[in-house]
Amino acid sequence: MNTEDHRHVRPWRMIDRRVSRKIRVGKVEVGGDAPISVQSMTNTVTSDAAVTIEQIRQLEEAGADIVRVSCPDVESTAAFKTIAREAKVPLVADIHFHYKRGIEAAQNGAACLRINPGNIGSKDRVRDVVQAARDYGCSMRIGVNAGSLEPHLLEKYGEPCPEAMVESALFHADILRDLDFHEFKISVKASDVFLTVAAYQQLAEAIDCPLHLGVTEAGPLRTGTIKSSVGLGNLLWAGIGDTIRISLAADPVEEIKVGFDILKSLGLRHRGVNIIACPSCARQGFNVIETVTALEARLAHIATPMSLSIIGCVVNGPGEALMTDIGFTGGGSGKGVGMVYLAGKIDHKIDNANMVDHIAGLVEKKAAEMEAERAAAEARDPILEHIAAE
Repeated sequence: MNTEDHRHVRPWRMIDRRVSRKIRVGKVEVGGDAPISVQSMTNTVTSDAAVTIEQIRQLEEAGADIVRVSCPDVESTAAFKTIAREAKVPLVADIHFHYKRGIEAAQNGAACLRINPGNIGSKDRVRDVVQAARDYGCSMRIGVNAGSLEPHLLEKYGEPCPEAMVESALFHADILRDLDFHEFKISVKASDVFLTVAAYQQLAEAIDCPLHLGVTEAGPLRTGTIKSSVGLGNLLWAGIGDTIRISLAADPVEEIKVGFDILKSLGLRHRGVNIIACPSCARQGFNVIETVTALEARLAHIATPMSLSIIGCVVNGPGEALMTDIGFTGGGSGKGVGMVYLAGKIDHKIDNANMVDHIAGLVEKKAAEMEAERAAAEARDPILEHIAAE
């Protein structure tokens, strides 16, 4: 029995998303009723197009909806044309300090231009970038960072604070709106979780544009994941946020994995195998941690939403298995043997020694069946929305 079958009839699990207007980043819709998109950013030298394209490929395989690419110099915006042509997902050109890089990136295939109001320059320069976005069909992101606020705001408020960040964002949003440009989203990021959450809460009440969430410079993989989960989890739970980026000092692919895991935990996106596993104890009938680690690696390639429970004993195992597509419970009367559940029902036993290969095979078979069913449904209804990874 798939856990998704139950989620829709449990109001205490529902999140009422903030209503925002919808924009497009290339082929990806952001805001409104669109799924919350997951982004990452390349960390290669952009002027090396081949290396940058390869990293984008890795991010695409991990499920990235949008990828941001830094454009610090003329060589980078020149290479951007080749990179954009090869990418399968929309690219955001990250622009700082020199507004001409934004114009060049728009000309060379950017789907979105990200500018930082604190360092892009005068209002006239912002206008020039906006005109390029309009001319070449780009959306824009106003990216406010606590670490690079405008000097006059720091003087006014004395330090980075939610009020200063929101004032910066709204000032630059007004410039875009005065120019009759409305294809924009906003972010107000800080490395401090409290500052980040407070700024987004205030901004969400002040404007109806889509919001791009992130705790900037969150840190290494473990601590950065925790900070991002706390900050973004609070906002997403409150219905705030239309697209997210997890900023980790780690392989960018990990950002995509963490992003989807956060959304998955809140029932906002469903991609890949959701493994429910106990922390293990003396009752375990097999090595739970070793098994889960092996299965996580074996099943990383599966994008089809599915639930899998791996529980070490019969205390909670049968109950968890009732709620998952596939379940395995150790212990019970037999030693070295566990029970396999399919669609919430007892199906057969398997030796612990063969369980990883066996369970991986069951998951792959189930994923193939689900994809075949989805394809058949789409064939019957050509306008059926593609929801395999949502």
